[in-house]
Amino acid sequence: MKERLTDGLYAFGWAAVKLLPERVAQALFRRIADRVWRKRGKGVLQLEANLRRVHPEADEARLRELSRAGMRSYLRYWMESFRLPTWSAERIADAMTLKGIEQLNAVMASGRGAVMALPHMGNWDLAGAWIASAGGYPFTTVAERLKPESLFDRFVAYREGLGMEVLPLTGSEVSVVGTLARRLRHGGMVCLLGDRDLSAAGTPVDFFGEPTRMPAGPAALALRTGAALFPVTLWYDGPMMRAEVHPEIVPPAGGDRREQGAAMVQALADVWAQGIREHAEDWHMLQKLWLSDLTNDRGTAP
Repeated sequence: MKERLTDGLYAFGWAAVKLLPERVAQALFRRIADRVWRKRGKGVLQLEANLRRVHPEADEARLRELSRAGMRSYLRYWMESFRLPTWSAERIADAMTLKGIEQLNAVMASGRGAVMALPHMGNWDLAGAWIASAGGYPFTTVAERLKPESLFDRFVAYREGLGMEVLPLTGSEVSVVGTLARRLRHGGMVCLLGDRDLSAAGTPVDFFGEPTRMPAGPAALALRTGAALFPVTLWYDGPMMRAEVHPEIVPPAGGDRREQGAAMVQALADVWAQGIREHAEDWHMLQKLWLSDLTNDRGTAP
């Protein structure tokens, strides 16, 4: 029943929100964000716990201010996502600017292929739509399989409609890693969210001075195929979204492939930490992330 309700709510969002005048939709989702924030539920409290790591110097009033702005940013992401399927290519192009695209263009022109690694910042779906249309680079990404299956199918159809090739993370006979590697070897682009490990088997990193784990996939793919690995950060700036492609993460000269991959994941984390510190309100991390928060009742990390 809960899964069917969730699926129905998302279906309603994609069907109804796009019909609202934009200012009405913006005001509605801002009101929803403020109401959720005032309720101080589990997600809001976890967001504040995460923001406390980002800005340890902030007092409680400042953290509350950041978490309120964070919830407004997060609900803006959903409002835009429900409306994105109706946006024209011109509207998408005008909604975002991308700093550092010259280095991306150079790599793609060389035929190397590129792995774009993003944290949960801003609106990654809008960034993907922009890259596929205004940037001219259709790409492949991976989606976590959701329940019910109808909800997963909705998300896949939504993102494919924006110009992405979407591979299910699990439950498919197709090799995800093999497919991504083939796309890169043929000079294609792969875009992956990389700041939260869903497998509990990620690479250990230091993030804002505390240990956590992040997916090894982006770095491993770059090492395996010779593709360029680019960290990306995203943030809102008034009505616009802005993004930056940071300099390529180059494999270190020494060590074996595992050690090189670990160093590259840590380098990604360092770049993201700087971007998140500068735009903390646009980091949509409402889940537990650090190992100290993930510790189970027995006192050991899962």
